[in-house]
Amino acid sequence: MQIQSIQCFAGRNIHSHKPVIKITLDIGELYKSPTKDLGNFNGRLLALFPGLEKHYCSLGYEGGFVERLKEGTYIGHVTEHLIIELQNVLGYEVNYGKTRVIEEPSLYDIVFEYKNEKCAVECARSAVNIVSMLVHNEEIDIEGIIKNLRAIAVDTDMGPSTKAIYEEAQKRGIPVVRIGDGSILRLGYGKYSRTIQASLTDLPSCINVDIAGNKQLTKRLLTESKIPVPDGDTAYSFEGALQIAREIGFPVVIKPVDSNQGKGVTLNVKNEQEIEAAYNEARKYSRVVIVEKYVKGKDYRVLVIGNRVAAVSERRPPSILGDGVHTVEKLIEIENSSNLRGDDHEKPLTKIKLDAAALKVLRDQGIDKDYIPPLGERIYLRYNGNLSTGGTARECTGEIHPYNADIAVRAAKIIGLDIAGIDVTTEDISVPICVNDGAVIEINAAPGLRMHLFPSEGKAKNVAGDILDMMFPEASPHSIPIVSVTGTNGKTTTTRLIRHTLSCLGKKVGMTSTGGVYIGDECVLKGDNTGPASAAMVLSSREVEAAVLETARGGIVRKGLGYDLADVGVITNIAEDHLGIDGMNTLEELAFAKSLVIEAVKSDGYSVLNADDKFVRYFMERAKSEIILFSKKSDNPIVREHMQKGKKALYVDEDTIFIFNGKSSIALMNLNEIPITFGGIVECNIENSLAAASALYGLNLSVEAIRKGLATFRPDMESNPGRFNIMDMGGFKVMLDYSHNPAGYSEVMKFLEKIDTKRLVGL
Repeated sequence: MQIQSIQCFAGRNIHSHKPVIKITLDIGELYKSPTKDLGNFNGRLLALFPGLEKHYCSLGYEGGFVERLKEGTYIGHVTEHLIIELQNVLGYEVNYGKTRVIEEPSLYDIVFEYKNEKCAVECARSAVNIVSMLVHNEEIDIEGIIKNLRAIAVDTDMGPSTKAIYEEAQKRGIPVVRIGDGSILRLGYGKYSRTIQASLTDLPSCINVDIAGNKQLTKRLLTESKIPVPDGDTAYSFEGALQIAREIGFPVVIKPVDSNQGKGVTLNVKNEQEIEAAYNEARKYSRVVIVEKYVKGKDYRVLVIGNRVAAVSERRPPSILGDGVHTVEKLIEIENSSNLRGDDHEKPLTKIKLDAAALKVLRDQGIDKDYIPPLGERIYLRYNGNLSTGGTARECTGEIHPYNADIAVRAAKIIGLDIAGIDVTTEDISVPICVNDGAVIEINAAPGLRMHLFPSEGKAKNVAGDILDMMFPEASPHSIPIVSVTGTNGKTTTTRLIRHTLSCLGKKVGMTSTGGVYIGDECVLKGDNTGPASAAMVLSSREVEAAVLETARGGIVRKGLGYDLADVGVITNIAEDHLGIDGMNTLEELAFAKSLVIEAVKSDGYSVLNADDKFVRYFMERAKSEIILFSKKSDNPIVREHMQKGKKALYVDEDTIFIFNGKSSIALMNLNEIPITFGGIVECNIENSLAAASALYGLNLSVEAIRKGLATFRPDMESNPGRFNIMDMGGFKVMLDYSHNPAGYSEVMKFLEKIDTKRLVGL
């Protein structure tokens, strides 16, 4: 068995509207052997992966796949289900898969859903290896395989904060793309797009974030604004730290000036003997150390989003509860085995570490790791409640006193942060901190959201929703108008004509086409750029106010779409072109691939279809939105039927284009007024003009705006290069056109036969 190729489809594609991966798998001689003829293959497979017993398969009910195994199914099909099951074992909720023979007898295409691309690819490779080893009755280290896959998942999964924002954006219909393998997300399209990394948005300046990262500088700014902070100062040596501690009085806190997640922090340093160890621990993370007064009380995190407090959590130090049987060390091991705890930030909670800091806390309690606490005795392992060191959280947003909430919002504004985690220590957050000697301890520029999303006590807060509410306030747009144009012929002219008309309105239009990628009037990338990467390039530009995307077959088949949903999807026509490439061998298969463009349209958008094309009824069935039909003929029966139902259409009657708005017809313009039709004799450009006008009407442009665009778009090298361009070359004329298939050649010849010429020479 050998994987011959792997294709990843991150967006909508011809296989599914979900992200999928397609592998091409050669099963070799195993094509001769259904599973029922492979000895104990089925038994070993199900023993290793009992979750397969719940797979429905094509039978449509739980246990359907097991029935197929017993009846005798083929190895490609088994591999599909195992890839899905491996992802399920890792915690990914995926279930879609499809397998088909693409070349008899042994070559299969396997398509399967995924959540984490890199992990899913490794699941595919592992599944192929496992199936092969099962067939050959080899020993399989399943634990090792799963451990390796889990490690990949941990390394490449989104963290809880990023994942929460990603999923909330999807729920709201906000386009969201993960940039790279880290925590950076791009939200929205074009001029309305925003970027966020975990909970750090693109608005605070680097200076603001740097200030928050410098604890002493933060304290200074807060002190200037009369925000209560602990007394203290910075130390550059052990002697300096000792002197500061003597001046402010014990107990003190010693911490690095610029670390995070509680790293290098030692709380409740009670005497001079403890100073040196605490100082050395802090120096591991920073050259400069802060020594400040230890503030007694509970550890609260106040999350400020925009101009308000969105959530408050009481952070509790990591602890274990005695059972009278196990040692502290063993109780920590038992607690860490919980599915809620992970090695880092990948789970709601982080595993408790029995490190030097924890051992010190145990010593302060007069015990060690071998102590067996009685039933019900709680043993603490830290003085602070950082989740990154194993702490837990109690949701208490409703308890914060308005004074304290105001202090938190003011603190965030002083530092210049739109999202901030304000760490407050006080005996009771419901009492003003000025009354009970509380203080603001730190300010975090990229606060973790785990404690609010997954509190150990209390109801979860949808802080991801609060962040998106701030970034995209109610009724504010998150996307620009998007038109996607596909078809066999006329795509480029239609795309350019739509772009030209929108540009006439003063919009900065991003365009992808066979002639290049354009941002406004500038060609930023030359060449044939009609695939998803080019579309993504346009949509990621904050200069772009509208996007017109020529969307070709090749990109659709090989990579899917480079956007989520368009406002208008256009299919110009279907004709013979590129058949025999990428598995597209018939016009029907070509139509199926291109139909993706009209399936991926917003529910309140429009699908623009050519009623003169023989595939129009097929496309009408596949469209997911309202349809605008266009035709060169006023008596087209499909258009007439459509109009009788009160649906929109454009058609030509006596050389005039009419728009039917659902109730009545409005004259748009005469064909003689449209330069690219050459007085109404270039039939394909009449179609292209109709397609463009239909799309523009679907974008709610006025009749006047559409008319102006069509009337000023010329068949020259500036407006529409390579498309019916006629140039004087001394004593003769040259026409340049990009036609490259039989249908295109036919349109060129129809035109040339209608003009006054004595001789034609074709090259």
